[in-house]
Amino acid sequence: TAAAAAASVTSETATGTAFALSHLDTLESEAVHIFREVAGEFERPVILFSGGKDSIVMLHLALKAFAPAPVPFALLHVDTGHNFPEVLDYRDRVVAEHRLRLHVASVQEFIDRGELRERPDGTRNPLQTVPLLHAIETGRFDAVFGGGRRDEEKARAKERVFSLRDEFGGWDPRRQRPELWQLYNGRHAPGEHVRVFPLSNWTELDVWQYIGREKIELPAIYYAHTREVFKRDGMWLAPGEWGGPKEGETVQERRVRYRTVGDMSCTGAVDSDAATIEQVIAEIAASRLTERGATRADDKLSEAAMEDRKREGYF
Repeated sequence: TAAAAAASVTSETATGTAFALSHLDTLESEAVHIFREVAGEFERPVILFSGGKDSIVMLHLALKAFAPAPVPFALLHVDTGHNFPEVLDYRDRVVAEHRLRLHVASVQEFIDRGELRERPDGTRNPLQTVPLLHAIETGRFDAVFGGGRRDEEKARAKERVFSLRDEFGGWDPRRQRPELWQLYNGRHAPGEHVRVFPLSNWTELDVWQYIGREKIELPAIYYAHTREVFKRDGMWLAPGEWGGPKEGETVQERRVRYRTVGDMSCTGAVDSDAATIEQVIAEIAASRLTERGATRADDKLSEAAMEDRKREGYF
């Protein structure tokens, strides 16, 4: 079974040759096992899919888990309205290629209806919680897959693979359940749901090495390209309708790439000449900053910014 394979215990083949799964094979097997567990335990799972690299790898694993059958889950994208055009184009192309069902929860629609207000800084990432919880409630989704990894950020390091959310979508770290021997507890009361993180034990380097091994296509902005950017709080941000640049912030052309993808108003680019998968892997291996720590302004609001938002229902 996938669970047994994920244990990666050295065994003897019929010829007496020692065999063990590679590191990436072990991670892949664990993730495939998680997808199949959810398919057997829940009625209406959904996969959060933004067109970012982690959600792309997660979808690739889901396709593997159920091949040759189609993925039995729909996709859900919380659209801030400030997404990178290249990423939205990629999202729509993948959905069409694999004939997937896509639900889009629009932050802009909630703003237009007066249910959300724009922030003074133009950042919409923190505004995703309300549309996300509304989509989960109206879609009656009882399990929601996310691409969060424990190496990204301190609050995400506290998550279990199956993470219970209360009837308001809130997260309580004290309600974490033990997950010994890859036994996952999906029990939940009416109105509650479970967030599922198949990539919990992956690192950023693991993700990139897996992308290279599997030859997974990504949006071009993950590789070095020349782009107009301006500097704010030590990060290179892309100009756009969200409100950047401000007075005194100068737009210039630089050769950059993105390590993570989110709302344009808070996702910074890094200076880079890494234009191939091999060059990106070498660059990540030498980095001493996590991708969120280096390129996500919304995580720098406070020491507990992410945990506060997760308690309110953010992913």
